[in-house]
Amino acid sequence: MDFLKAEIERKKRQLQEKNIFPPNKKYFKRGDLMKKNQEDYHNRNNPTLDSSDDKEKCEEKVEVLNSEPENFKKEEIQLLRKDVIRRLRDRGEPVRLFGETDYESYQRLKRLETLEPDVNKGQGFQNDFKAALDKVDQEYLNELIKTTDGAVQSNDVSVKDDGTTLEDIEKMKKELGEIDRDRDQEIVLRFLKYILKLWGEELNSRPEEQKRTEKGKMSSATHTQTVVYLKPLFRKLKQRKVEEDILESMVDIVKNMMDRDYIKANDAYLEMAIGNAPWPIGVTMVGIHARTGREKISSRYVAHVLNDETQRKYIQALKRLMTQCQHFFSTAPSRSVNYESIK
Repeated sequence: MDFLKAEIERKKRQLQEKNIFPPNKKYFKRGDLMKKNQEDYHNRNNPTLDSSDDKEKCEEKVEVLNSEPENFKKEEIQLLRKDVIRRLRDRGEPVRLFGETDYESYQRLKRLETLEPDVNKGQGFQNDFKAALDKVDQEYLNELIKTTDGAVQSNDVSVKDDGTTLEDIEKMKKELGEIDRDRDQEIVLRFLKYILKLWGEELNSRPEEQKRTEKGKMSSATHTQTVVYLKPLFRKLKQRKVEEDILESMVDIVKNMMDRDYIKANDAYLEMAIGNAPWPIGVTMVGIHARTGREKISSRYVAHVLNDETQRKYIQALKRLMTQCQHFFSTAPSRSVNYESIK
């Protein structure tokens, strides 16, 4: 009890020393006590400055921080706003940060280009179809530069003739799939090149006015792109290094194309491209029985179009040649794919 009484007396003396009691009153407000404590704290830590001086000093500091040097001059924006937006989007950066002005956005782009100048070079997918269109336009431009009188007719696609004729195709049809895989690869190579040659000759036989139209340029660009896509496949066929499962499917496709049965050729193509399994990517653990799934990972069950980008491209180009083959060697509608659109 003595300790409690002593503590009460000490608190009373502190309140009397602070002089916070109003006149003729025995109570005080808590806000007055807190204000008095703040003043005491301020006097202990800054005995030479009063509150007004502190306020003025803080305001001066804020003005200095917010002001710019006298010799500072904003750099003029060298790019249009739409170009700044495009470059930022190419780098995967936000077009505008919160509270950011056009000038600050431009400065941020400059910093990014300085720190990471080659961030997008050689990366990502390229628009190869646009590159093919640009190549066609460039060939037209070069042709106009070389021939001012228009005497020489320009061919917008390159055509390579290995001497294969329709009679040779009829003979090779009997040998396909009957001798060995080296001979099969040779026949497939010659047949695909023959269809590619017919396609190029048809494009080059168009009138010059038709070649220069948008549709004509698109057709030429598609042919140019197909030639590029087929180069890896042709290289493998020449070297006799095509994978066994893919060669088996391609032999079925070419054989049906030679027989002008484009429905079966299309079925064989789909079987090679995406497979006929419910899990074409090669999922093996779809249930409690994993063995059955593993045994079905082969050419007939795996989607080859999903393997890599190069394979996807020449498989896509092969489909274009199938369409052109049906165009050149038409057959009954019951054996054709999309007969009305091809016709």
